[in-house]
Amino acid sequence: MVAKSNPKETKAKAAKEPNPKEANTVEDTANSGRVNVTINGRQVQAFENMTILAAASMAGVKIPTLCFYWGLNDPGACRVCVVEVEGEDQLVAACNNKVYEGMAVKTNTAKVRKARKLNVELLLSQHNVQCTSCVRGGSCELRLIANDLNISEVRFRKGKKKPVWNRDFPLIRDASKCIACWRCVQVCDNMQASHIWAMKNRATHTGVGVAKAQPIEQSLCTICGQCITHCPTAALKERDDVDRVLDAIADPDKITLIQIAPSVRTSWGESLGLDREKATVNRLVAALRAVGIDYVFDTDFTADLTITEEASEFVERFTHKDSYSWPMFTSCCPAWVRWVKGNHPEMVDRLSTAKSPQQMFGATAKSYYAQALGVDPCRIVSLSAMPCLAKKHECALPTMNDACGAQDVDVALTVREIDRLICADFIDLENLAEEDFDEPLGIGSGAGEIFGATGGVMEAALRSGYYYVVGTNPDPDAFAVVRGQESWKEATFDLAGTPVRIAIASGLGNAEKLIEAIKAGEADYDFVEIMACPGGCVGGGGQPISKDLGIRAKRSKVLYDLDSNNAYRFSHENPAIVKIYDEFFGKPLSEKSHHLLHTDHQGWGMPNA
Repeated sequence: MVAKSNPKETKAKAAKEPNPKEANTVEDTANSGRVNVTINGRQVQAFENMTILAAASMAGVKIPTLCFYWGLNDPGACRVCVVEVEGEDQLVAACNNKVYEGMAVKTNTAKVRKARKLNVELLLSQHNVQCTSCVRGGSCELRLIANDLNISEVRFRKGKKKPVWNRDFPLIRDASKCIACWRCVQVCDNMQASHIWAMKNRATHTGVGVAKAQPIEQSLCTICGQCITHCPTAALKERDDVDRVLDAIADPDKITLIQIAPSVRTSWGESLGLDREKATVNRLVAALRAVGIDYVFDTDFTADLTITEEASEFVERFTHKDSYSWPMFTSCCPAWVRWVKGNHPEMVDRLSTAKSPQQMFGATAKSYYAQALGVDPCRIVSLSAMPCLAKKHECALPTMNDACGAQDVDVALTVREIDRLICADFIDLENLAEEDFDEPLGIGSGAGEIFGATGGVMEAALRSGYYYVVGTNPDPDAFAVVRGQESWKEATFDLAGTPVRIAIASGLGNAEKLIEAIKAGEADYDFVEIMACPGGCVGGGGQPISKDLGIRAKRSKVLYDLDSNNAYRFSHENPAIVKIYDEFFGKPLSEKSHHLLHTDHQGWGMPNA
């Protein structure tokens, strides 16, 4: 029924085009010899191209790090990972010095401990120490390493001035908390191909600033938030909108409703200490009602709505192929949309015109649902729980006010903000009973649930696209070849006798490679899914900060497990979707759906583009 490309070809493509800085716990050891190393008196056989840090990790010896990030950053700047090497006068950084035959390393001598403590004290002297009011709290790596080194007071105090920053921008930078570790620069340059951050000044004045000395709002920042999730301190964070939500809840004239994005259910309990079995989406529903929000809905519903419109749009384009430029790109990731507008504006017209699920929900809530409630849509405060920073920018776009003239989504909160909102009400989550979503906007299919994982949007679209062309449903797992954490995947599927060539990429560095391959004629696709964040929304810049390098795969598994157990595996079979078309939109791509569910990507501009 469905023919796919040779899996070996797909895997080969992914292997050729990996994320160049994808984190690995041990460096690539292919074709390298072995060397004998002594670590703390213990004989270790390591690979000759390994760093001391990697060899120690392989041997089960922990060396503390701060500026280092596996596979991304090894500048040796913080000097927290210093060790003694026999025959060397000076301590050496374990993160960027390679092992050699006969090397003898000591990782925790008195000299090492004294140096580490002094180095961290010097960092703290330049750091704005406001731990009691810092959003990073227990996840601040500087605080954790200071505790491990038994630093109870800072002998040196100099401090940094807090620079001027546009506090209305979704991404906030506090230079007084920066430790000049380079992580934000590296992740933005090497993983996201955006080049927003740059090192500036020298010596004790060394720091990070916006490249070309621009104000952040005048840069081509995609607001993906990867710099936040890779920052070891709170030098980077999201604009906090929690108080806006609390004010709306307290206003008796307002009706508050919130949508919960697919990947939020995979992660919201992590920073709250909840086991995955306890951190269900239905417990989150109960928590948000306990906070005082009037209605709690599922973005899976509008993920299904997005698929219904986007798959219909693809079939329409595909059956009139000469009228369009190819490939058609997905448009549900606002950071990707910002990036392509800023870096490849000639590709913008290839984006699907379908709004993201967040924006489709906002427009539906302030039209269809307001009508169902019999209320003025201006009374509705439409909220969203998102894994993403760029959603804050997206809901403020001038083209996202189609329902009643005001913003379709009033406030977008990251998962970190959702957790802070819950904490502010001191809710006993362990003993909180689960509750169901409100209806009808609370019913979602398994296809909607997998939106949060790279490849999920494509798989959901293929499931429904096949039905629209052939008239019968495929096996819901027929397109499983698009699953997985590979950074660039491709396949070919048979659609009623016509081959459909698809590709999936996550991480904007991989998007750059894919687009350049298309421009050069080296790749030819019909339909392409791009997610700005590695792994998709499960690795989003608004997710809880984690040092677990396998966290994206674990979160993705939650979504695929939910999909396989859902009563509905296809977006077009969601009864709430069938109902809303019968009662309100009429049919996919109708005049009303075009007005409320589609957008003009040329209706707003990127700065300096």
